[in-house]
Amino acid sequence: MAETAAPASAPEVSPPVSGAGDRAHIARMALVVIGLAAGFALVPRATQGCGKANGTEEAPDFTATIVANPIEPGQTTFDMGKLRGHPVVLDFWATWCGPCQAEAPIVNALSQRFKDKGLVVVGVNTSDAEGLAARYAAKKNLSFPIVYDADNAIANKYRVDNLPTLIVVSKDGKMVAVRHGVTSDADLERLVRQVL
Repeated sequence: MAETAAPASAPEVSPPVSGAGDRAHIARMALVVIGLAAGFALVPRATQGCGKANGTEEAPDFTATIVANPIEPGQTTFDMGKLRGHPVVLDFWATWCGPCQAEAPIVNALSQRFKDKGLVVVGVNTSDAEGLAARYAAKKNLSFPIVYDADNAIANKYRVDNLPTLIVVSKDGKMVAVRHGVTSDADLERLVRQVL
């Protein structure tokens, strides 16, 4: 008589583990989803490229308190209207803004490189607590003038809703470029050379 083989048995499958392991997995997945949602919401705001500036819109005049590096020794008030005849870069930033911190050395180097050609770079500390900008500028060795934007009044005049924002103003007071997010040294230099 021939022997018949017993049917192969299926591998044993353990029932799903419930309890702490499942809860930890669900919590990790929820964190991933929340992280992705936050990234998709925030990263475009911090890294947007070009804003609108066609070279015909006047840069709004403003006055503000200088909190660091006055243009003239002893100067305490900055007046944008008095800079006609000079190309200007306005750097809207805050001490809590990571991309602003990354861009600060780029703006500072540009300020030094083109100061002798008449370029005036002005940091506009906005959306920040009063008193933080001067300490930050000293700690980071920033050399360009910095004004404090109380109540975001200057940012509102320039329709700044993302930080950092750079606005390049021509010698005749027209806004010729707006950049949101970190701008490279090469791109910023290219923009400035167009208004020198």
